[in-house]
Amino acid sequence: MKRRERVQEERLPAEAGGWSVASLGASANTVTVIRRLMWAMLVAGPVLGVWALLSPPAVVVPAAQPVRQDRSGWEEAAGAGGFAELFLSAYLTAGDGTEVLLAPFLPTARDVVLDAEAGSQTVERLAAVKVRRAGGGRGYWSVTVAAVVNPVSDKARPGGARGTKPGSGQAEEPQGGVLRYFQVPVMAGKDGAWSAVALPAEVGAPLPSDAVALGYGQSAPANGSDAAAQTLAGFFSAFLAGAGDMDRYLAPGTSLAPVSPPPYQRVEVFALAETGSPSGATADSGIAQGQKRELLVDVVATDVQGQKRPLAYAVSIVARDGRWEIASVAGAPVLGSPASKQTGEVQ
Repeated sequence: MKRRERVQEERLPAEAGGWSVASLGASANTVTVIRRLMWAMLVAGPVLGVWALLSPPAVVVPAAQPVRQDRSGWEEAAGAGGFAELFLSAYLTAGDGTEVLLAPFLPTARDVVLDAEAGSQTVERLAAVKVRRAGGGRGYWSVTVAAVVNPVSDKARPGGARGTKPGSGQAEEPQGGVLRYFQVPVMAGKDGAWSAVALPAEVGAPLPSDAVALGYGQSAPANGSDAAAQTLAGFFSAFLAGAGDMDRYLAPGTSLAPVSPPPYQRVEVFALAETGSPSGATADSGIAQGQKRELLVDVVATDVQGQKRPLAYAVSIVARDGRWEIASVAGAPVLGSPASKQTGEVQ
């Protein structure tokens, strides 16, 4: 009995107040785990800080904005010019009783009365030479159209009487075409359709622009003994007249197509001008490998009927293996101002 009581007395203090105390071994293990976790956190803290500094910031991509599908100004101007040409062609050929020809272009065509005889003139060629925005906001354009108008004689009109020259008894011949200019106001609708705002207005010819200074020296006659002139003569004979193989005159990497079918029988290089040379093209004083020259070449081409036509080409030539080769044929000559230099390859 005394032994059992002693055991109970030993247990009572440990269970007092409802607390349960684990063994000393378990407590030691718990303390060890806690200590290790604290050390791990102390070590991981600086590492995580460095990683945060070196990591790139997150990039927030904004939501895509809808793209406005508006026609460009160039596209709209081209449409205005084409519509004005069609409208002017119908207007110039219409007349009394054919006002309906204007209906597809002019919404108020039913109110138009034409006194001229229908078909009294024909239109040979039309071209929009100036397109500019008019007042009233976007979509409103004033188009200047050039037209070659040819009056038709009585004998050429359907059902017309055969005309005669006064006092000669001979049939009247058609008169020659006259170049005339008209301003046509046109408007673009919301659905993309075009309409004329009013009838055309005839105007005078546009004033010519000032002459453009080119970036070449004075042109001088080509010297037939000059190596560059010889290359150019052979090239243009093949290019325009189909005489010989054109590729033999081209520098490596240069690709040009000859004019086909050849429109000329004979081609002559008439004169040369060169950039950086005040008086014509400089004569060859030894051909340095890789040397390049910019030339303006005047040629005279003769067709199958013996008619001669002057032509001008902006050509770059390059020296290779002691001879000159064609590096490029530009789409436009070099201008006097370097900032305005415009070139393009002939395809």
